Amino acid sequence: MPATSWHLPQNHRIGHMRATPNSPEAAADSAVEALEAQLSMLWRRARSNSYKVARRVHPDMEPAAYGLLVILQNEGSMRLTDIAASIGVGKPSVSRQIAMLEQLGLVQKEADPRDGRAQSISLTPDGSRQLMAAQSARKEAFHGLMENWEVKDITRLGKLIAQLNATYTKDNW
Repeated sequence: MPATSWHLPQNHRIGHMRATPNSPEAAADSAVEALEAQLSMLWRRARSNSYKVARRVHPDMEPAAYGLLVILQNEGSMRLTDIAASIGVGKPSVSRQIAMLEQLGLVQKEADPRDGRAQSISLTPDGSRQLMAAQSARKEAFHGLMENWEVKDITRLGKLIAQLNATYTKDNW
């Protein structure tokens, strides 16, 4: 953790709060509430942006399918079960999305060379082209939104979000 972070004793960590006014616990509670409010707003905006980006890839594409395309772009050809496992959802949900993407001509299925009974899913050339065009437009939009930000602040935000994402892998709800 960075030297500037606040640390509470183990028995005073956020999960074990007994906050009194002006205490470190109350400050932590307040910080978490502010973070939760900002994340809620960010997630609402992200959902709205996902809809717009998905429509840039294909007018009939559902927003949730965009993430599947990005996974295939990054990982290459994958089996359906591996895609589902990588995003932590059930195979039936991913199967529906992949069927829709295949119907739109954005992905293709082929026999898996390691197991002829299974299918390997990959981007089509058109799917790859359309995805890269949408990503380019999204990147341009980010540049416009953050044109007054210092690069060091953008870098720091990226690192903090990565740290938050790593925390979510603990999944202790």
